[in-house]
Amino acid sequence: QLTSLKGSPESVGGHFDCGDNQLTSLKGCPESVRGGFNCGSNQLTSLKGCPDSVGGNFYCHGNKLTSLEGSPDSVGGNFYCHINQLTSLKGSPESVGGSFYCNNNKLTNLEGSPKSVGRDFYCKSNQLTSLKGSPDSVGKDFYCRDNQLTSLEGCPESVGGSFYCDHNPIEEIYSLFGNKECIKW
Repeated sequence: QLTSLKGSPESVGGHFDCGDNQLTSLKGCPESVRGGFNCGSNQLTSLKGCPDSVGGNFYCHGNKLTSLEGSPDSVGGNFYCHINQLTSLKGSPESVGGSFYCNNNKLTNLEGSPKSVGRDFYCKSNQLTSLKGSPDSVGKDFYCRDNQLTSLEGCPESVGGSFYCDHNPIEEIYSLFGNKECIKW
């Protein structure tokens, strides 16, 4: 039932977990975290006050975030910002060593995404009408299913694994098969 991080250590060599509380601000959180950082499942509307870099996973899912401004510049592990109220990815880390989860938000494009994602990129179940702003490279799989995409313009230049774009009204895909009737999503 924490409502404040006042009194937190300035530096943490391992993980810092303040998830599942009643926090509305990250004021007072550690400036340096070498392991993972979890502020998920709180009442946060801003990430101001976050450490500049996090060596492990970063969790800010399940809050009331509308922006990622204030998030770490780099995350060594996975970045979890799913299940928020995000309308933009501006403020995302420049690079994410693991996977990036921004699914189940209110995104209409991917402007502000990290430039590179080491593993998977999940932007499914948003309101995407464009892939503009996608990362330049995704090390493994790219998931953009369950959106409102009518084009694949703006997708990453390089995807190391699979590309999932099902459950979208993408006319480019339909035209490959001759008509919509032959595609069963």
